[in-house]
Amino acid sequence: MLSLDFQALKAKLQTYLRPEDVGRVEAAYHFSADAHAGQFRVSGEPYVSHPVAVASLVADWHLDTQALIAALLHDVMEDTHICKGEIAERFGKAAAELVDGLSKLDKIESRSHEEAQAENFRKMLLAMASDLRVILIKLADRLHNMRTLDHMRPAKRRRIANETLEIYAPIANRLGLNDLFRELQELSFTNKYPLRYEVLAKAIRAARGNRREVVSKISVAIEERLPQWGIEAEVSGREKHLYGIYRKMVEKRLSFSQVLDIYGFRVIVRDVPTCYLAMGALHSMYKPVVGKFKDYIAIPKANGYQSLHTTLIGPFGMPVEVQIRTREMHHIAESGVASHWLYKEDEKTLTELQQRTHSWLQSLLELQSTSGEATEFLEHVKIDLFPGEVYVFSPRGTIFSMTKGSTPVDFAYAVHSDIGNRCVACRINGDLMPLRTELRNGDQVEIITAAHANPNPAWLSYARTGRARSQIRHFMKNAQQDESVALGERLLNQALRPHGLTLGQISTFAWDRFLRDRGGRYKKDVFSDLGLGRRLPAIVARRLAQAQDMESGRPDVVKPKPAGAIAIRGSEGITVQLARCCHPIPGDPIIGMLRKGQGLEVHTHDCPSVAKLRGDRGRWVDVEWETDMEERQFDVGIRVLTRNARGVLARVASAIAEEDCNIQSVHMDNEQGAYTALNFILQVRDRMQLARVMRAVRRVQEVVRIGRIKGDDRAS
Repeated sequence: MLSLDFQALKAKLQTYLRPEDVGRVEAAYHFSADAHAGQFRVSGEPYVSHPVAVASLVADWHLDTQALIAALLHDVMEDTHICKGEIAERFGKAAAELVDGLSKLDKIESRSHEEAQAENFRKMLLAMASDLRVILIKLADRLHNMRTLDHMRPAKRRRIANETLEIYAPIANRLGLNDLFRELQELSFTNKYPLRYEVLAKAIRAARGNRREVVSKISVAIEERLPQWGIEAEVSGREKHLYGIYRKMVEKRLSFSQVLDIYGFRVIVRDVPTCYLAMGALHSMYKPVVGKFKDYIAIPKANGYQSLHTTLIGPFGMPVEVQIRTREMHHIAESGVASHWLYKEDEKTLTELQQRTHSWLQSLLELQSTSGEATEFLEHVKIDLFPGEVYVFSPRGTIFSMTKGSTPVDFAYAVHSDIGNRCVACRINGDLMPLRTELRNGDQVEIITAAHANPNPAWLSYARTGRARSQIRHFMKNAQQDESVALGERLLNQALRPHGLTLGQISTFAWDRFLRDRGGRYKKDVFSDLGLGRRLPAIVARRLAQAQDMESGRPDVVKPKPAGAIAIRGSEGITVQLARCCHPIPGDPIIGMLRKGQGLEVHTHDCPSVAKLRGDRGRWVDVEWETDMEERQFDVGIRVLTRNARGVLARVASAIAEEDCNIQSVHMDNEQGAYTALNFILQVRDRMQLARVMRAVRRVQEVVRIGRIKGDDRAS
């Protein structure tokens, strides 16, 4: 027996599906009802009412038979004993793939709820990249869940509402599903902030009565003016959504009484030229607000949205927003990519929209390939989902739609990953500008590259797009891998010397035995682990030496030889770092420590950190400065105690500058009122230059004491 809900769905399907396809959907309904028999929602309704409601929403977009079957079966793999193979056998492989893409991952070995959620999002978004129907069904599923959230506990309602605001509503917006996007926002607002929603709704109801006459007057005036210009149009007034008003109040720190433009009008005309003619007619009626005109027809939004937006000063000084668009633009504005199924007559527009969507879906696959953890992938996707766009131009006039807040670094990666990786500088509108400059609408951006340049880790602090951030992180990981392998080879070679061996003398037999016994696969992985401190060189060297002795028949005891030291140039890269606690510089006695997962960290011998960790001898490595050092600047900290006097900082800084030394940073500490401590980070070539700087500073009359800063030490 068919439920009343499914009978209504069946009537809807008969308007656009063939009878045999309606029969297949009905068979899926019976299959779902049997699978979910005995299961109930929190509200007490039979569980099958939920998949029927999801299928009904999907039918509103005129999705095909496979999508409707998947909507009816989207929970059976997750909540019942039904497997993917059984669905494929009964309803076809395509429907089974859709259901699988909608099902959560089973038995995820994750450390937290957040990681499990991130893994599920990654699975869903990657399934969506291969078949857009996955996300359309998932959005319908989320919409029905949000409409029936009243029966959940308040804490769970807030969590689901927040998740919807962060992920699902932005995806709906990105796909151009405007009606769905707005409803998800409103429902999330209601459930996340119920008191704020009610207060704002009450204020809107009160304002509606006060402004009804003004809104009616504007509507009549527009309907009378357009025919005078020979324009046939549909005019409709609308109240702005509560969540949009709430966000405006929060972002601009306004009270409700200060948010005047809570009403808008939509004008739908015949074709594109008439859109611009209608805008001229409206501007002749009411004065437009300067800077509040947006032409999304000439430059559509990334989700395919097209309209003219203008804000007018209406009667009594009330600002009114007007959207002007064609009928085809209206279809796409309301239904987005679902227009592909609903309105197939406008092939040109739909093809362009599909291309935009396809490009975004491909970018998801690229983010997946360059992101490590699922949480990192989700972070990158979230960044790209936030609304707000900036349109900039390449030197050749190509338009790029960028996330609001994007910088030239984001633009470089939007052009091509190689351009981003080789970026060194930029010109904005012909002027050299810093790479952290925030781009604005209409900027022309030129990227300057260098053949041997590499991404700077500092870019992550101001890169805004997920593509740029994932590419930078991907490059850094690969660079760290290469550098850690090279460092690991040097460390192992050093550790083999006491055994009378070099790395080149270790045979394939010895390596194979070591890898088999220690669970490794490749020598490169061992070198990388050594460079990152995950393995200790002395232990690996001893195991390899033992394996080598077994093959060659040498006695196991070899007369120890000096191991030698690793030469440090100070420019090795990511896996060799000069410790920030003691700032070693050429000329200082130094020692290296292998930090797990980070590589080799170089300290001065008298660094307080060294004294604390002396017991962990296995991780300390002998290092020395390279004798033939390239010209390079090293950071070093000094602390200068001075008497309080006018201009003392300027005199100390002048003494430092006279020794050709750059001041990286300075901050002051007051000590007992009469004295001030000046803490400098300087850039010097070596210890000799630092000694000259300190002598010059001591000659300043007000200086009482000076010394290097090491860890928690103060001046000596």
